Amino acid sequence: MQRQDLLAALGRSQTYDIAIIGGGATGLGVALDAAARGFSVVLLESHDFASGTSSRATKLVHGGVRYLAQGNVALVREALHERKVLLRNAPHLAQPLAFVMPSYKIWETPFYGAGLKLYDALAGAAGLAPTRFLGRQATLEALPTVQPAGLKGGVEYWDGQFDDARLAVALARTAASRGALLVNHCAATGLLHEQGRVVGLVGQDRESGQCFEVRARCVVNAAGVWVDRIRQQDGQAVGRTDRPIVAPSQGVHVVVDREFLPGRHALMVPKTADGRVLFGVPWLGKVILGTTDTPRTDLPREPRPFREELGFILGEAGRYLVRAPQEKDIRSIWVGLRPLVKPQDEDGAATKSLSREHTVLVSRSGLVTVTGGKWTTYRAMAEDVLERCFQDRLLPRAAAGVTTDLPLVGAKPAAGATVPISDAPGLHLYGSEAAAVRALPGADRVLGGGLTEAMVRFAARQEYARTVEDVLARRSRLLFLDARLAGQLAPAVAAVLREETGTDPHAAEFAALAASYLPGTSPA
Repeated sequence: MQRQDLLAALGRSQTYDIAIIGGGATGLGVALDAAARGFSVVLLESHDFASGTSSRATKLVHGGVRYLAQGNVALVREALHERKVLLRNAPHLAQPLAFVMPSYKIWETPFYGAGLKLYDALAGAAGLAPTRFLGRQATLEALPTVQPAGLKGGVEYWDGQFDDARLAVALARTAASRGALLVNHCAATGLLHEQGRVVGLVGQDRESGQCFEVRARCVVNAAGVWVDRIRQQDGQAVGRTDRPIVAPSQGVHVVVDREFLPGRHALMVPKTADGRVLFGVPWLGKVILGTTDTPRTDLPREPRPFREELGFILGEAGRYLVRAPQEKDIRSIWVGLRPLVKPQDEDGAATKSLSREHTVLVSRSGLVTVTGGKWTTYRAMAEDVLERCFQDRLLPRAAAGVTTDLPLVGAKPAAGATVPISDAPGLHLYGSEAAAVRALPGADRVLGGGLTEAMVRFAARQEYARTVEDVLARRSRLLFLDARLAGQLAPAVAAVLREETGTDPHAAEFAALAASYLPGTSPA
């Protein structure tokens, strides 16, 4: 995984079958599917894989209980099928998780329980475990720190959880193992057109400034919330500019210590004081509280929470937990921008009413744009993208279904004990590659937060990591778990990266970023 080899390959004169802009869940899913079908594939990511929305999910592999409540049965059914596929193909990074919905009114258990029984029915053979109605005592045993006053009982149902950023890296590496060329920190700065048709793109290595012309039969714009910027480049080249198709929405997540919600169950509140959903999810030794759904017109790389969003999460969590979390208890605050699909005849709408489904468009020039959707359905989205490419004769047809039973890098056989994703991070997240990590220098030198020197070396050698942020935000998840500790580890991680890469790992920039993930840093 030498950087110079990747750039040398990128510089070769070649016409790829498919060039992909964007290394988030969607772009990586397309890269893997296309490579697995035998197409030649190149993917460029301007920053790091999953550095945008795809590392800032609520960490749920789910059908979407709230989407079922909105009547979106088709989306839920598809997502429940894909949930099973993902859990099977990456068991070291995605696992089942039990949720409990506490009831404080006598009608809530039968009402929500009936909906969750429908959720089970939609899953069919892809179901994880049956929904159970719980009495008061069983609810308290599952959620020991839930507010007992007025508690009537609850409902237990099953979904999944995962490590989103590490799953993205696993997708990238699995695609590479099938022959795809993937380059992070290399921005697509423009599109190549000939006679009104897209024939490739221009890429620029963010480290050296070197530019590349990459020619391809098909170009896929999978830039997430930023797809409209690419579409505008295409529109100017062919004499038109489409209206934006993305209405960004931001979701804020607050991380606190596990003592606020111990045990193996997640908390789900289906309807808070203002009608939103609240999750409390045990994840990598901490607890994630969230999320929000707030329209946002700008598209910052590092969005920050609005003050009222933070107040909402802390306030609602305080209503349902014995000990109300305060700002001083927050270990990290992070925000993801969702690329919600905006109807072309609509200038604005509440983001809660916009589509969570994905859309695939092909412009007159042949540029394929995909956006919307969610992590759980990344594989189905990739299949839809390629089907559209076939329909528009951008690629020759090849049989679908090749990724249904394609284990990702590191996937272990089903036999044997699996460490829960809810437990503190460690070697278990590397799956079958744990021994390879242990074999590297520094395996016994723990830097902090479950991160060893050997893990940093593995990130640089095998996982495309170039900067301190790449390591501490997305190979290790420490920035999202304990931002203060992540900032403290930056110098030690930088020293190892310098040995491995010979380049500046940008430790100072990361220290400033880590500080912005802490409370009291002037939310927007």
